[in-house]
Amino acid sequence: MRFRPCIDIHNGKVKQIVGGSLSDGKGNATSSASENFVSEHDAAYFAELYRQKNLKGGHIILLNKAGTEEYELTRRQAVSALEQWKGGMSVGGGITAENAESFLDAGAYAVIITSYVFRNGMIDRERLEEVKRAVGKEHVILDLSCRKKDDEYYIVTDRWQTFTDTRLDKDLMKELEAYSCEYLIHAVDVEGKQSGIEKDVLGVLSDYAMEGALPVTYAGGVHSYEDIEIIKEGGHSRIDVTVGSALDIFGGKLSLDRIEGMLK
Repeated sequence: MRFRPCIDIHNGKVKQIVGGSLSDGKGNATSSASENFVSEHDAAYFAELYRQKNLKGGHIILLNKAGTEEYELTRRQAVSALEQWKGGMSVGGGITAENAESFLDAGAYAVIITSYVFRNGMIDRERLEEVKRAVGKEHVILDLSCRKKDDEYYIVTDRWQTFTDTRLDKDLMKELEAYSCEYLIHAVDVEGKQSGIEKDVLGVLSDYAMEGALPVTYAGGVHSYEDIEIIKEGGHSRIDVTVGSALDIFGGKLSLDRIEGMLK
């Protein structure tokens, strides 16, 4: 089990937001979200912090809609972080088969993809193949972030705003191994709320981790050291973890150094 650091960027600023609150601006309006923390530091600062601690395998998430002015501000921040620690972090948000290689060239070890390969509520296998051909599955992380509907967990896209018809389960994760090198799953209903982890999501990931071939990272709701222990035990030390809003470097109470120590 590893700690996976994160850098979330929205409107050109490093932030921690309530995941379900994200809304794309309409017309000339700016994208908005309920904010837990806005950093005075840029993305490169956090990338350098993680580099110094040798915390590999984290992710940078661009939270603006591709094609907007805000996205371009956010993209520049992401690229500066990638250049600060080449090969240390992955990046997601607005990634397509056409631009994926540019992020690898900037220093990402992998690109994170959701919306591009889930269209009209379904998996777009043609696009999965396109991304695989473009950069190789060894450079693709599939983000299977989910929200609850009708007592099941469904993958959500478009910065977690749109439900797909695709249910998250062990069989799906095993099927998609052919297209990716690892999985990232945000439990969006608790993301940024520091209200505790989504244990049912953890259960799905644990089922996969016992049989699956790829690394899995859980994110969402972690607010105590006990939550981390639950993930460690429930995932049989096979599920990695991300902590956002609760982390001291993002204004929270959990010590990054202590978490590092717990997972060594």
